[in-house]
Amino acid sequence: QVQLVESGPSVVRTGDSLTLTCTASGRTRDYINMGWFRQALGSERDFIAAISWSGGVTTYADSAKDRCTISRDSAKDMVTLVMNDVKPEDTGVYFCAAYSGVYNSVLITPHDFDSWGQGTQVTVSS
Repeated sequence: QVQLVESGPSVVRTGDSLTLTCTASGRTRDYINMGWFRQALGSERDFIAAISWSGGVTTYADSAKDRCTISRDSAKDMVTLVMNDVKPEDTGVYFCAAYSGVYNSVLITPHDFDSWGQGTQVTVSS
């Protein structure tokens, strides 16, 4: 299994950019594909973006493709999510997640990922 740790600012202002990083450790050589989810208070955990173990393939939620970029530094076992022009509705807990094996762009539900970080709270102030 792989261990994931998210990091990033806890508060950002409306219109700013948000950069979150996720660092993986453990069995990171098992072709780990990684993704980001957001969970607002009282809501389900929603998919934002995912990236293949090689970094060559990415998948975005329709709501995220215009404002988000996911990338990875395989040498550092790190994945970064950049979200531009953040809005108050982007407030929530952001989770990094991973699954091993062949990357599949249809795997975008929480059940498709078997390793999770603790999550990091991000509040967008108006």
